[in-house]
Amino acid sequence: MTPFRIFAAAGLALAAVPAFAQVTLNTNSWVPPTHPIVTDMLTPYCKDIEGATQGRVKCNLLPKAVVAAPQTFDAVRDGIADLSFTVHGYTPGRFVLSDAVEFPFLGDTAEVTSVAYQRVYDRMLAKFDEHKGVVTLGVFTHGPGQMYNTKRPITALKDLDGLKIRVGGGMVNDIAKAIGAVPMLKPASESYELLSSGVADGVFFPKESPPSFKLTPLIKHVTYVPGGLYNVSFMMIVNPAKWNSITAADRDAITKLSGEALAVRAGKMWDAADARGQKAVTDANIPIVNASPALVAEIKQRTSGLEAAWFDKAKAKGADGPAILKAVRAEIDTLQKK
Repeated sequence: MTPFRIFAAAGLALAAVPAFAQVTLNTNSWVPPTHPIVTDMLTPYCKDIEGATQGRVKCNLLPKAVVAAPQTFDAVRDGIADLSFTVHGYTPGRFVLSDAVEFPFLGDTAEVTSVAYQRVYDRMLAKFDEHKGVVTLGVFTHGPGQMYNTKRPITALKDLDGLKIRVGGGMVNDIAKAIGAVPMLKPASESYELLSSGVADGVFFPKESPPSFKLTPLIKHVTYVPGGLYNVSFMMIVNPAKWNSITAADRDAITKLSGEALAVRAGKMWDAADARGQKAVTDANIPIVNASPALVAEIKQRTSGLEAAWFDKAKAKGADGPAILKAVRAEIDTLQKK
């Protein structure tokens, strides 16, 4: 065979090999690009996806959110974005079972509550398909929620009466009402404007948030609640069509980075950010009230009916609310003993 024919034959053989299939995940975020959820969770997660798939799957972190935060789930479902995290409570009434991890006093760290949540989600919640229309890569929570305001110290629940408090939706909305605040359901990204304009008197947020959203100069009073006044439930989701365009082997590689591994990653991120946030508050000399046993007892008494109300909502979905909440608490208890 002549050299020309050898070269031509080789070229035909190469042409018969499938082209290198690279999938780009257009990745959405509605928090500032400097927020720890982007810098310390989403970006490293994407980098590990690229590494685990040897570059066949990459993230393209979009420069701004494709939709307002509450529309994120639908944007991923409809393919406007391929990959994103979002908060269940931003669309009230749409997701019910995620409230299981949003009750007061569940745990002291985001890592523990996130891992417990993922385990219970896999075992008891996923089958109810509340995330229908997307592929769920993982669930997690932020750190224990606390109280911040611009008006007065909160040493008893009477101090909260009438204060307009920005909340993220979900169980915290009901908690805020129960303890005497006036909840304002708004995305976290709007918090600075709400406080600086006086539209809101305060925010319920994890310890991470004052520096992350540049609220430290605006906040005048902080109350820390042991175990958290509440938690917020997150999901990491991907568009089904884009997910199915990834090879089975690469989907398996991404799955290994997701689920409980993602819960650990997200939880560690929040806990480190909470520590930095608490230091920022201390460094700014903002007065801190550590909730007394009397205040904790008040909160427990005022919120005691929320579990039964949620059990009814879960029952309407066909779910055993008491068993789910018991499982969440048992997982948290086990993890906190390690």
